Amino acid sequence: MSDASYRDAIFSTPLDRVARFSFDEQVVACFPDMIRRSVPGYGQILGMLSLIAQRHLRHGAHVYDLGCSLGASGLALAGALPPEAFRYTGVDLSPAMVERTRQTFREECPEHVMQVEEADIRGLDYAPSGMIILNFTLQFLPPEDRNALLATLYYALEPGGVLVLSEKTVDLDERDNAWRVERYHDFKRANGYSDLEISQKRTALENVLVPDTLEAHHARLKKAGFARSLTWFQYLNFASMIAFKES
Repeated sequence: MSDASYRDAIFSTPLDRVARFSFDEQVVACFPDMIRRSVPGYGQILGMLSLIAQRHLRHGAHVYDLGCSLGASGLALAGALPPEAFRYTGVDLSPAMVERTRQTFREECPEHVMQVEEADIRGLDYAPSGMIILNFTLQFLPPEDRNALLATLYYALEPGGVLVLSEKTVDLDERDNAWRVERYHDFKRANGYSDLEISQKRTALENVLVPDTLEAHHARLKKAGFARSLTWFQYLNFASMIAFKES
């Protein structure tokens, strides 16, 4: 990428009033560093996407990446699969994300069919697809909109298609949930975040990122039409699930 990525220091100084978190140009500039230091297991999830695609994606099928941010999932697929293996559409609501991702794809994988749309995933006219990726995106939608979106995605998937859903989660058991959160904060401290940064970002994300339990996610997937779903990865309070549409 021609534009440099910077270290995440957005919440490193005391703020009189912490603004709500948004995916603006300031976040885009440091997003790779922010994700690397803030999301346990993110690299492992990306690395597995191409293996899931190789196993489940029909050759030449379409892939959606919803809330694609800077296109890391698309780059993971393009790095492992030949251009004729899939067609990719990334969707994001942030103009800064979309602009940067389009540039990245032009530079990094020009032979692949990679398009990026600036749109709200709740109102998209979905094309038939073999794989849909929702990496840490559903959690930013109002809870009342989540069932309808997943039902729409179920119908957009071709028979035999898969949905990969990665989310920050909460635990039903309050003590277990507190332990996971505390260890997550330890994880962030080990990656160089201060207590001030951890506290201020948590405040900024309040009511913006609203997590669910794993049980709620699987119940929602079943209600949307998926007869089978499973949690294939979990690291502290972050998890990734896969849901299958029957052939």
